[in-house]
Amino acid sequence: MLKLSRLTDYAVAALVRLSMADGVETSPGIAAGTGVPEPTVAKVLKVLAGHGLVISTRGARGGYRLGKPLAEIAVAEVIVAIDGPIALTSCVEGAGTTCGSQSLCPVAGRWDPVNEAIRDALLHISLADMAAASVPRALRIPAPKINEVA
Repeated sequence: MLKLSRLTDYAVAALVRLSMADGVETSPGIAAGTGVPEPTVAKVLKVLAGHGLVISTRGARGGYRLGKPLAEIAVAEVIVAIDGPIALTSCVEGAGTTCGSQSLCPVAGRWDPVNEAIRDALLHISLADMAAASVPRALRIPAPKINEVA
């Protein structure tokens, strides 16, 4: 199963929550609005700020705001910021690791097209799509019929 980390899930929730704020929002405010513990929200926001997805303001009236509109933040950007490069297996080109059996593996390097398709799909789904619970029309694929014979 392909599964994202909880921190990525929390980051998406924090960003969507920030989009609802007028002005800046504090990490305790985001924590209260999302149900995510405040230390975790603070950790996620720090990482997101390092990637330019949020902007932090210091001081008594400080807090966080989005670095760009929600519609311009791709799900892939959040995943990369929190979890690192999108790679399904260790032998995907650019994953930075190998599995140790690469010289014997009959499918070594053949995951790249699958990985690219997933990365491309995640680049085309914005957090605004997530907030609206909609999938961009270009990514809608009709579900296969279960009884269909190839």
